[in-house]
Amino acid sequence: MNAKKLMAGVLCAALLAGCSGSGSGSNDKPSGGDEKVSVTVTVWGPQEDQSDDNGKWLQTQCENFAKEHEEWDITFNYGVCSEGDAKTNLSTDPAAGADVYMFANDQIPDLLKAGAIAELGGKTLDAVKAANSATTVNTVTYDGSVYGVPFTANTWFMYYDKSVFTDEDAKSLDAMLAKGKVAFPLNNSWYLAAFYVANGCTLFGPDGGDAAAGIDFSGDKAVAVTNYLVDLVANPNFVNGDVSTGNDIDAFFSGTWDYQKAVDAYGDNLGIAAAPSYTLDGELKQMKSFAGSKAIGVNPTTTLYKEHPEIAVALAAYLGSTAAQQAHYDLRNIIPTDMAINVGDDALAKAQMDTMDFASIVQPLQADMGNYWTPAQSMGDELVAGNVTHDNAAEKTEAMNESMNSSGVN
Repeated sequence: MNAKKLMAGVLCAALLAGCSGSGSGSNDKPSGGDEKVSVTVTVWGPQEDQSDDNGKWLQTQCENFAKEHEEWDITFNYGVCSEGDAKTNLSTDPAAGADVYMFANDQIPDLLKAGAIAELGGKTLDAVKAANSATTVNTVTYDGSVYGVPFTANTWFMYYDKSVFTDEDAKSLDAMLAKGKVAFPLNNSWYLAAFYVANGCTLFGPDGGDAAAGIDFSGDKAVAVTNYLVDLVANPNFVNGDVSTGNDIDAFFSGTWDYQKAVDAYGDNLGIAAAPSYTLDGELKQMKSFAGSKAIGVNPTTTLYKEHPEIAVALAAYLGSTAAQQAHYDLRNIIPTDMAINVGDDALAKAQMDTMDFASIVQPLQADMGNYWTPAQSMGDELVAGNVTHDNAAEKTEAMNESMNSSGVN
């Protein structure tokens, strides 16, 4: 795409960035006094954000940014790169890559290994923390440092038929099971954890950031959940799967990608909400979805960053700002993480934002997280098959925990 030279306006103090390369300290940086700075900034984003059909969101936001910074004479160079491809496209030669780019949060460890992502600090970090829930901030936190400006979440919640369940019913899995058929993918590791975490089981500490803590699905707290799940599977109103598993499914669990499937199933009766609580030994336990995010990152290896880091970080902050997220939501229905954005009566957006606020935990970025998936799936498979009983629940649970903290294979 041809570069476009743009003049800029006044630096917004709330977004003036303190930043550093990965692994070093961070400080607020001035813009270089009264002298006008001429730079070229390379920005990568998905094709959808650069198309005419979606209002050229990326180009428009960059132009708006430039209009707010007349002390900088900016030429933008745009490249197409999906969030999922960022680490691949930056790993080989990061210095030749984008100055600012969009990425999926689970790529942070790989981007750090490549030296292709900068730690955020100063007023940019303050703004990120002020605008987002603690869970959302934790999705871009690694070893105590923050590495991106989040702009949308990746998690799951619940779709349900409002002709079967009231909004109050939708807060309790047990109440729902008493009235209609509920589908849940119990043998999918990404979902199964929700029950165990609700009762105090942890993955690398309470916030996923303690590698030495390992995975704790042990003891009475975990065995109690396994026993609950044995009864859940035996409930005639429980179905393992989702709305497409069989007829007359009144509720199922998924994310934004299955919204149309939910509309097709429930039509005007569609309800959407964060995952409900369930009752364990007389106490309510809030189910917790795994949560991730997509974010804006800064590449510390480029010439721009080395000479003018304040420009790169300020642009990243702007692309993840309230105004930019609002435009993203308006143009593409990209559900924001910014808590200041009013989603009105948009049930889908509200459910995802509520999930990030109180019904989720960060999917850990630890290397040993790979040991979790297979044992959890095996437990789900065995539960669904009826191989886990109250008699062997303790034994099966301990075997799962041991496997999660070793090779990851039962």
